Amino acid sequence: MHETDMTKALIMTVKDWYDSQPQPYKIDKVHLIVGEFTCVEPASLEFAFEVQTRNTFLEGATLAIKEIPLVAYCHHCQEEYKPEIGLQYSCPKCNSPMDDIRSGRELKIDRLEYSCV
Repeated sequence: MHETDMTKALIMTVKDWYDSQPQPYKIDKVHLIVGEFTCVEPASLEFAFEVQTRNTFLEGATLAIKEIPLVAYCHHCQEEYKPEIGLQYSCPKCNSPMDDIRSGRELKIDRLEYSCV
């Protein structure tokens, strides 16, 4: 379950921001952008986040996950297409291998919702 390691990295990143603030805040929600090709399971990520934030500065905060679809570009056909994860990564028209991913690899914090303590 790589969601556990991703959650640890997420918490450390938010903690760095939190510690740099002149006053403490209560973080209510962490907005993430997660690409489909990262193979991150949102439900597993939410579960790992809930478990790992217990008794921490993030306790009670929730995740809002925006999923970004996998989109590739076929240079032979000069068209974008949406590969089927785990089934068909090559171009559906000419079967050229997927070599130009336009979206779907994102994994980043978009923003935080917080309030003064």
